[in-house]
Amino acid sequence: MENGNPKLKSIWALLEREPLINLHRWPIRLELAEDRMLHIEGEVGSVAAKKRALDIACSATEVRGVVDRLHVAPSEHKGDGAILDSLAGSLLATSELKNCTLRILKKEQSRTLQDIRGGDASGDILVSVKDGVVALDGWVISLSHKRLAGVLAWWVPGCRDVLDGLEVMPPEIDNDGEVSDALSLVLEMDPMIPHPDQIHVDTRNRVVTLEGLVGTEAEKSRAEQDAWCLFAVDGVVNQLVVGMPAAA
Repeated sequence: MENGNPKLKSIWALLEREPLINLHRWPIRLELAEDRMLHIEGEVGSVAAKKRALDIACSATEVRGVVDRLHVAPSEHKGDGAILDSLAGSLLATSELKNCTLRILKKEQSRTLQDIRGGDASGDILVSVKDGVVALDGWVISLSHKRLAGVLAWWVPGCRDVLDGLEVMPPEIDNDGEVSDALSLVLEMDPMIPHPDQIHVDTRNRVVTLEGLVGTEAEKSRAEQDAWCLFAVDGVVNQLVVGMPAAA
């Protein structure tokens, strides 16, 4: 990879200055092809770091487009089969997805775990995993369904990346309110967020602001991580205060 290419200096400088990206611990490799497509490769410490690195790369005037080969270092290493089984279980157990057909691709064979047809169907999801990268294909009835499936994939131990190729049918216009609603749902589902009602979510131009009260620094960090895991979130401002949430 051509990190020494002078055309990449401005990109490299921005990556070094981004606090979410630690190039000393997680080196990123860059290569600018003759067609001005930038190949970005390596492992980063979080979904936030991956999104910020891609945003910096895409905004550079020196490049025409970006080939994403960045992966997130997993919280623990798991085999593809274990990741697939864990995610399938989570999808089946999620009430918001109970009317979705669920299929998995294992050893190049498709297996249907849940078959929903007719007017009640709200999606048809095909899940596959290769080298820790989860791919979601098929369709769902809303952007909230798409975002929820993507977050569930990121939650699975061993996941290194999520390729969310789910189509929304019928097509739905995305907006900031939809992002906020989806994140509020995710926070309610997250077992690591015991008091989601204490967190206020506001989204403007795909940047999420979190305000309110959480019990620990771990909860504060987790809420921010959940926001970054959402499809089409470009930034997160974490203004959560660590204190003792009020009794319900």
